[in-house]
Amino acid sequence: MNREELNWLLQTVKDGADAERFVLAQFERGRISFQMMAEIARERDWIGPTANQFMTTVTRQSNEYATTELPVAFA
Repeated sequence: MNREELNWLLQTVKDGADAERFVLAQFERGRISFQMMAEIARERDWIGPTANQFMTTVTRQSNEYATTELPVAFA
């Protein structure tokens, strides 16, 4: 997905929170780059000048889907 397509789709989303979730979902599915996600977030004032706030959100939400660690037995 390119920037033009993403911006067009975001124009159809009325709620700001839904738009944020949509962008994050596109990133998690590998459809957009982290750079594009961060730029869109800055343009829409979802984050300040640094991406630290956004990375906190990405990390927190990504951990919701983290795989379960399996115990490893050593002989």
